[in-house]
Amino acid sequence: MSRDSGEREPLLGNQPRKRAGSNYTGEEGGLSSNALPPSHERETEEEESIMGFTVVVKRAAKKQINACCSKENLKTKLPITKWLPKYSLQALQCDLIAGLTVGLTVIPQGLAYAKIADLPPQYGLYSAFMGCFVYCFLGTAKDITLGPTAIMSLMTATFATSPIEEDATYAIVLCLITGCVQLLLGLLNLGILVNFISYPVINAFTSAAAITIGFGQVKGILGLTHIPRDFPEMVYETCKKIPETKIWDLVMGLVCLALLYVLKKLRTINWNDDLDGPGPNRCVRFCRYLIWLIGTASNAIVVISASGVAAILISQGKNNTLSITGHLKPGLPDFKPPDFSYTKDNITITASTIFSDIGAGFGIVPLLGLVELIAIGKAFARQNHYKIYPSQELIAIGFANIISCFVGSYPVTGSFSRTAVNSQSGVKTPASGIFTGVLIVLALFTLTPLFYYIPKSALSAVIIFSVIQMVDVMVVKKLWKTNKIDLIPLFITFLSCLGVGMEYGILIGIGVSMIILLYPSARPKIKVEPGGVKVVKLDQGLLFPAVEYLQECVLEANEADGKNNSVVLDCSHVSALDYTAIQGITELIVDFKSREAKLVFAGFPKNVLKHLQVADIPELTVSSTVQEGCKLLQEELTPEFPGVQHIKVEFNSQAN
Repeated sequence: MSRDSGEREPLLGNQPRKRAGSNYTGEEGGLSSNALPPSHERETEEEESIMGFTVVVKRAAKKQINACCSKENLKTKLPITKWLPKYSLQALQCDLIAGLTVGLTVIPQGLAYAKIADLPPQYGLYSAFMGCFVYCFLGTAKDITLGPTAIMSLMTATFATSPIEEDATYAIVLCLITGCVQLLLGLLNLGILVNFISYPVINAFTSAAAITIGFGQVKGILGLTHIPRDFPEMVYETCKKIPETKIWDLVMGLVCLALLYVLKKLRTINWNDDLDGPGPNRCVRFCRYLIWLIGTASNAIVVISASGVAAILISQGKNNTLSITGHLKPGLPDFKPPDFSYTKDNITITASTIFSDIGAGFGIVPLLGLVELIAIGKAFARQNHYKIYPSQELIAIGFANIISCFVGSYPVTGSFSRTAVNSQSGVKTPASGIFTGVLIVLALFTLTPLFYYIPKSALSAVIIFSVIQMVDVMVVKKLWKTNKIDLIPLFITFLSCLGVGMEYGILIGIGVSMIILLYPSARPKIKVEPGGVKVVKLDQGLLFPAVEYLQECVLEANEADGKNNSVVLDCSHVSALDYTAIQGITELIVDFKSREAKLVFAGFPKNVLKHLQVADIPELTVSSTVQEGCKLLQEELTPEFPGVQHIKVEFNSQAN
């Protein structure tokens, strides 16, 4: 195509592009009779745009898949790949000893904790073995051992007691949903949620749970039956039925408690060896280790001894002297998913009934499981100098609960007492859980006939002795010395848990704790000094809890001394503004305009000022400093009102 010499050749990038399959030439008037009409051109452009978006999505998906399948991510999500290649024979020996020692502890505890959950004793063992296997592959803490705990058992009894006696359907469904919630939180990296429950609330809840559980086992020591679960009624009915006490059960329970106390002392003996001397010989070391092992296996020793006494009494025809556990179903349970609806004893339970009955338990139980696990994991990680990953721990416990529900488990979490035993036994890796799980499985196959003779009072003694150590009285003294305001959520949580129930007490405690946290931001203290122009100073960020109160303070400053005062709002410490704060600023400007007064915002940081500019607030007056703002207003002051008045708004981090 000919062009004048004065014309430049069009750049290649600006030339119209020829599309495949069309007769579009790009010349002026170059649309031939076979060219695409404009509507078809737009459709083609849309198709190309969609194709381009698809390519971008595919690339992003491929990148994410590659990241998920990378070696580093595999090590993060499957921690066994970190320590297994370096696993040694010495580590195997240490893990074997630790695993078997924990197994001797968890078997009697599992039988006892099932009582707290209002389930047959074998369900405590069903809950004890599968989590050990799962955590070995997914856990990041070498010391933690998963299984039934006193608090999880109490929560199961609180939220998941079936209307059919000794039926575990509710508990198993709760275990499944608990695992799903925990797994989801872990995948979303929400392990940080545990930080929103303060230490006083956790401590008070734990102490209240220990007292509730411990007093609930007094009925087992006394041989009483038909005692309600709610703490006030439990105390009343237990005291009322004391005349019905069975002497044999009482004697057995007290003897078991005394034995547990003595054996615990054996475990904690301090031998006070001379550090500069040659040290004890091998025989002495072996004897000391044997004494420590006897103390560590105190629960098993006491339960076995009590069972022997019960068996002797029964063999002599004294069948009604002691309340015994009775027959347990031998062997492993069937591996099957939970039943969401069933009919038993002419009672039909539907899935909707189960879910509505459990209700808030689907939120509270996973959260408490998370709190227990992370608290235990962090404590032993600090003690033994390694690091845990909360979100990965959530994934581990989530999978453990999901898989455990297929073998009839109720919700499990980390056990402090068994984790302590595991650590003291010299555990090297999470592989110790395999040996613990195997020992429990062997017990289910071989020892269930012997469990028939276990006295209920002996199991009650094991529970009481385990939970009494959870009551922390000294925390009151510590909080009184450090921060008295923390005593408020401590006592409110403790009394609420005992008075209205554990499920409501923990929620009340969290609510009170959050109110105490937010109150200083919502209700600042104000100090007024005499002067003319009012200066209101913010000592921290302006977010929604403080907006309404700040508006009241500024308007009071405007009306101080019965005059229509102008105000400078010192915002130099405001690091962030939310939408509510921006709306509050807009309303203040409108109020001051209607009063024919001036309001100046001074010292906003640059990042906050950008938000205000984007918000496009009409008639917003901003100065770089308080002095500049005062100068602006003083120019408009009448001689009647000279000077500057400072009003300081202090946000206290804690109450006095």
